[in-house]
Amino acid sequence: MERFTVFGRPGCGFCVRAKEVLEKKSLNYRYVDIHAEGISKEDLEKTIGKPVETVPQVFHGKRYIGGFQELDAYLKTLTVKAC
Repeated sequence: MERFTVFGRPGCGFCVRAKEVLEKKSLNYRYVDIHAEGISKEDLEKTIGKPVETVPQVFHGKRYIGGFQELDAYLKTLTVKAC
């Protein structure tokens, strides 16, 4: 399975939850601290192709998933497909 990438920032509760749910499911992911990496909302907008107001912003491989709620829903579809 392709790796997940979570773009987040320190102090973000939903970023923490995104990492926790991926860890709980033993899924491979990379966390990118946008502040430490110097990534702006504008940079994320260019990558995603739409305005970015919040973090986390999550990708599965090159596929854009969305924020935490979209990630949670997406992971449930993966569980169903795996059965």
